Amino acid sequence: MKLIVFCLFTIYCCSLVKASYPMERKKLQEVLRELKMLKRDIPNTELMMNTPPKDIEDCCCLTALTCFRETLLQHFGISGKYQKKLYKSLNHTLTISGLNFCNTETSTTNCSTCHSHPKEKASEFFNRLESLVQRVRLFQIYFRKLYIKY
Repeated sequence: MKLIVFCLFTIYCCSLVKASYPMERKKLQEVLRELKMLKRDIPNTELMMNTPPKDIEDCCCLTALTCFRETLLQHFGISGKYQKKLYKSLNHTLTISGLNFCNTETSTTNCSTCHSHPKEKASEFFNRLESLVQRVRLFQIYFRKLYIKY
């Protein structure tokens, strides 16, 4: 009897883990779609914005996400349709949990603040935000394959 209960519990837990992947993937696809729509509609791509570097360390991904959100809010606000959607998606718990590659809280102390990042053109800002989100997708796909393999 205990073995049957244990097996059922294991199956239930595995189904919960597998069910979360499509939601996370959907949310990240949504973020990328909204980002592309916003990039298309931005009239001033010469606008200079604080932009995190290309090579963000794993523990600094959440700090970089915060910087991207703050800069979006500061320069574009959330008045437009795509700005509002993108800001909400970047603030969503699935996006935040997807970017949390760090195991400890103390490692984020080495991350630079948003205002210390160099200013880049808006087009580069959006390209780097897109690469950060794609990095999350690649990370999830890799670990999903490992999960299925073992």
